[in-house]
Formats: sequence, C-alpha cells, structure tokens
Amino acid sequence: MSEQLWGGETTKAIENFPVSGETIPPSLVKWLGLIKANAARANAELGLLDADIADRIARAGDAVGSGEHDDQFPIDIFQTGSGTSSNMNTNEVIATLAGEGVHPNDHVNMGQSSNDVFPSAVHLAALDQVTHDLLPAMEELAVALETKAEEFKDVVKAGRTHLMDAVPVTLGQEFGGYASQVRHGIDRVRGTLDRVGQIPLGGTATGTGLNTHPEFSARVRALLEAETGLAISPPHDRFEAQANRDSLVELSGALKVYAVSLNKIANDLALMGSGPRTGLAELHLPELQKGSSIMPGKV
Repeated sequence: MSEQLWGGETTKAIENFPVSGETIPPSLVKWLGLIKANAARANAELGLLDADIADRIARAGDAVGSGEHDDQFPIDIFQTGSGTSSNMNTNEVIATLAGEGVHPNDHVNMGQSSNDVFPSAVHLAALDQVTHDLLPAMEELAVALETKAEEFKDVVKAGRTHLMDAVPVTLGQEFGGYASQVRHGIDRVRGTLDRVGQIPLGGTATGTGLNTHPEFSARVRALLEAETGLAISPPHDRFEAQANRDSLVELSGALKVYAVSLNKIANDLALMGSGPRTGLAELHLPELQKGSSIMPGKV
C-alpha cells in the first residue's frame, strides 16, 4: 500500500467493522470519487466554495475516480447501512490529496450527506457497468446466436419434448430461440435503467435538501452526464429514492431471469453435444482441454 491518505474516521470504521475482510468494490470507489469531484465544481459555480479549493478537490476526486487510490479504501463492505464510513473515507482521502486548508466535511462533503451520496454512487456504479460492460456483451452474444441460426437454418434434426423424440425441427430454429431469449434479456435489463439512473443526490440527510443549494443536484448531474455519457436524472420523488433501492432490486431480478436463460441454453448445448458415441452427438463442441486425468481420450 502507498502512503496512508485516510484519517481518523476511517481508522475508527476499520476497528468497528472487522466483519468479512471484503472491501467496497473499485466500481463504487470510482463513483464516490466522481461525485465528490463534480460536487466541488458545482459548489464553486454556485459561489459556495473557493475556486482554488474546489479545483484541488476536483482533481483529487478525479484521481480517486480513475482508480489511482483504490488501496486507500480499506473499510469492510458490511458497515453502517447509510455508507457513512465509506463516505467519510472518501472525504478524508480527497482532503489529504487536495492539500493544505481542505477539510473533509466542510469542503469535500459540502452540500452532501452519506444518505444521498452513497446510494447515488451505488446506482451510478450499476448503471455504468450495465451500460458499458454487460449490455455490449449481451448484444454480442445475441448476434452470435443469430448468426448460428442463419448458418444452421437448413440443418434438420429431431425435436424433443421431455427428451423424447418429436417432430423434426431445424437447428437454426433452436438457435433462433436462444437468440430471442437473449434479446428478451437485453430488453428486460434496459427497461430498468431509467429508474436505476434516478439518483437521490441533493436530498442530503432525509430527502429534504437541508443545507444544500437548490441548484446543486441538477448541476452535479449535468457535470456527471457530460463527463460519462450516462443518462442520469432526478427521481420522481426524492423521499422514495432516498429510502428505497427498489430499482436495483428490479435490475437484480432482470439479471436473474437472464442467468436462468443462459443456464437453459448451456444445458441444451451440453446435451446436444453429449457423446460422441453414446450421447446425442448432434453438436461438435470445440475441444478446449483434456476432460479427465485418467481417461486419455476424454475432452
């Protein structure tokens, strides 16, 4: 680990929550840093924060957001439900990086509370990873299955119900069904993102917006959207958004449906590729590695 950048509140949290040894993921640290950076910029625009201090906080927050200081976030993931410990950890690290005269609460945390910052960071981390990592991979799989469906459109095989032979189908029709499963999964996941992108930032402690400028949250959202390209919006109701994580539960549900779909597809491919002598042997799966340490011909 590099030189310690956190302060006393982080040290107390390390001592108070020695639960699992698992820390918050880098994807969440990223968004805590980016929120703090753009909060400082917004507060400077509103005339609430000295321009030099704001610039130093913004540069430090961007450095945290880039992953440069991930080793400075040692608090256990099982901590206070509000994420206060990790919010304070972020404030302290950024204040240290920003240098002399920067206070973790008065400056870095200006106009914010753990109760609105931490859930906002969780939502944005999920939105970011789904948008930039998961959905492109899902789309790639759907295209691959559609390509195979076209390739196998004239390959006739036995249809089966409950593993018993039934009327013929084409292998292309089966792969087309798999592609449709993945497409439905994409639609389900995308259908949650509007709500996942609604963040409670600006609600501060209880959703009322106490001790923050009325324009603060809109300015931070605009800055984050411009920087990341994500669709970030205010909630329909700040009290609902701050008190509940229903949209993340909804996203989790869509991911579970997709996981079940992938499991079904994988099981079908394994069954059709079984053999080569005593199974179905309808598909020839690539020989990637030895399948046994005692049977030399098994792959």
